[in-house]
Amino acid sequence: MFKILATRQIALDIFEFDIEAPEIAVKARPGQFLIYRLHEHGERIPLTLKDWDSGKGTITIVFQVVGKSTLEFANCKAGDIIHDILGPLGTAPDVKKYGTVIVVAGGCGAAPSLPRARQLKEAGNYLITILGARQDDLLVCELELGQISDEIHITTDDGSKGSKGFVTTKLNEILESGRQIDYVFTVGPPIMMKFVASTTKPFGVKTECSLNPIMVDGTGMCGACRVEVGGKTKFACVDGPEFDAHKVDFDLLITRLETYKTDEARAYENFKQQCSHN
Repeated sequence: MFKILATRQIALDIFEFDIEAPEIAVKARPGQFLIYRLHEHGERIPLTLKDWDSGKGTITIVFQVVGKSTLEFANCKAGDIIHDILGPLGTAPDVKKYGTVIVVAGGCGAAPSLPRARQLKEAGNYLITILGARQDDLLVCELELGQISDEIHITTDDGSKGSKGFVTTKLNEILESGRQIDYVFTVGPPIMMKFVASTTKPFGVKTECSLNPIMVDGTGMCGACRVEVGGKTKFACVDGPEFDAHKVDFDLLITRLETYKTDEARAYENFKQQCSHN
């Protein structure tokens, strides 16, 4: 069992928890993820690590309330116990000095982008970050990413902060400027990553993405997290979660993510009503 040490709401419906997990903190690497189950009858939820401290034995996760299980999680307080956490999972990606790199993060994707951005910077790369959200109160990790980036560009769909528009608008602007861009990493909503990939492809820029499909066991046995990459079936939990973004079938990924939308919405509304009656 794992003790929650601190909870913070860092944006609209977005929360950050510090959790006591010494064995995970010692082994965690950028790009990896974990699966938590709040209680014995809880749903298994995959979450990418934002940060960890092997000395203190703590990990930090960020999540957005999108359904019943995440709403239940958001109601937790410091001192509460998480029944189990499995991790770190996934393949830690290789990192090297590419030259000039761009990290494109959207929404909650900013949290898992932080350790990867830090890793790329520490490898000697010139780091450009493009951080986007629908509106200013959904921006996550702006301060942390700003501190490690050589350049940071903020975009919001409604123009409430930074440039009005999508992250791909700013990305395309940089690519078309003629600057030498050697590598792009993106994490966020699948539709955003799809268009990041289609934006960089004509320029021939190596682009990788971090995928978070439907997932159950997280160890490659159930096959729920299967994605199509380069025409071949891959399991995001063991083959990823990072893949060549130019080879990912994002349309198939998005379709699979829609499979349980009706059931998820029903469970969410039922739980909200249950909470209001308590």
